[in-house]
Amino acid sequence: MSNVAYSAYYQVNVEKSKGWFFVGILRSFENMAFDRTLDKNLSLFEVFVAPDFEDEFLDVMQLLEDRKVVSNLQKLPNRLNI
Repeated sequence: MSNVAYSAYYQVNVEKSKGWFFVGILRSFENMAFDRTLDKNLSLFEVFVAPDFEDEFLDVMQLLEDRKVVSNLQKLPNRLNI
């Protein structure tokens, strides 16, 4: 069995009016994270975070939470690693 490091998996609610801002911020950090909308009605995103960038990702999420862009950040088991 190989020792593959899977991405950390997070779910986060994004203020509906700031969805594009959230996506733009994440994409400005090359190779840090990949996001996609999980539930449009709840403005719930899932984010796959590169293992080497998890600390930086959490720093960015804290700044966005302080500015009321995101809320309810949760780290969950990576659903692709089942």
